[in-house]
Amino acid sequence: MTAAPPYVDPPPFTVEAQGQKLVFYPAGKDRLAALIAMIESARESIRMCFYIFTEDASGVMVRDALACAARRGVRVNLILDGFGADARKEFFSSMCDAGAKFCCFSPRWTQRYLIRNHQKIVIVDGRQAMIGGFNVEDSYFAPPALNGWNDLGVTVEGSAVDDLSRWFDQLDAWTEDPHANWRAIRRMVRHWQPGDGPVRILIGGPTRGLSSWARCVRSDLTGAQRLDMIMAYFSPSNRNLKAIGDVACREGARLVMAGKSDNGATIGATRSLYDYLLKRRAEIWEFDACKLHTKVIVIDDKSYVGSANFDMRSLYLNLEVMLRIEDRALADRLSEYIGQHLGAATRITPSEHKKRAGLLNRIRWNASWFLVAVVDYTVSRNLNLGL
Repeated sequence: MTAAPPYVDPPPFTVEAQGQKLVFYPAGKDRLAALIAMIESARESIRMCFYIFTEDASGVMVRDALACAARRGVRVNLILDGFGADARKEFFSSMCDAGAKFCCFSPRWTQRYLIRNHQKIVIVDGRQAMIGGFNVEDSYFAPPALNGWNDLGVTVEGSAVDDLSRWFDQLDAWTEDPHANWRAIRRMVRHWQPGDGPVRILIGGPTRGLSSWARCVRSDLTGAQRLDMIMAYFSPSNRNLKAIGDVACREGARLVMAGKSDNGATIGATRSLYDYLLKRRAEIWEFDACKLHTKVIVIDDKSYVGSANFDMRSLYLNLEVMLRIEDRALADRLSEYIGQHLGAATRITPSEHKKRAGLLNRIRWNASWFLVAVVDYTVSRNLNLGL
């Protein structure tokens, strides 16, 4: 039998939908080049936030591009998460000396430290934005052959940029306020108005009731006929899991999950849900060419791309940003993109799952679900569960 060729990231592709010009960058080298090109094109302002930013070659390249932008008079505003980002404030001294502004989200051990700013947003001159799941670290731009993260960056031109700018300004004001607290950000998330049109910027985070992101995706799943999902971390609530099972029973749900990750417990947590999904005829694949970090959901003719995983933290606690567009052509193109991963994935059939699901593995998977869904996947990352 001839071995399948190694997985290669597809080239960038462009889709115009509902007045938005969207360029998708599946390959790390293309994402990094697009990010640097955006920074270099700025003439007035750069507003940027990331969860992870590391002092490696990629981090130096992005920092230096921001410093150059600041020196030519561009207003540069960078927000990094105090939990996720390793880069020290001193690392950005050349950028700040040139006049850029740098803020750390939740820098102290207070209640606000519980909130993770998991968003990835870049806005240039208020005319173009970039969102996705990737961070600024070499591994997010490395190819599959080097086990780089399989991820996606999306540039956007259109009305969605205005809403992203509006949200960033609220986030920036909260981050700068030393007295800002948990209640204030809960109000921000609760009061966010994405509108009811075909293009919506949805915000996730801690709030009374459901955020716009959690509420919208649950509503779209209810009664849906088709679901395509490629998802790095998958451990949803029982209600969302049931909604997915219902879609699988009706027409079909195709789920591409991680076969490799930096956190084995997240894979175990996902596998603990396979019995339920397979009994409802869900089509499950595990992508194992390299680590999976992509987050794309297609529900009928509605597409979601952005920073959020489909797990408890991303649905209910992390600050997340997701772009939802209702457009059949876009949905079909993203379903095709998800399908491109199947040649480098393992089909999880009921018989295949049964081979893996011995007593010890089931104990590990259920323990992983508890650690990931109830405790915190950053805790489980440091544990060796044999996964």
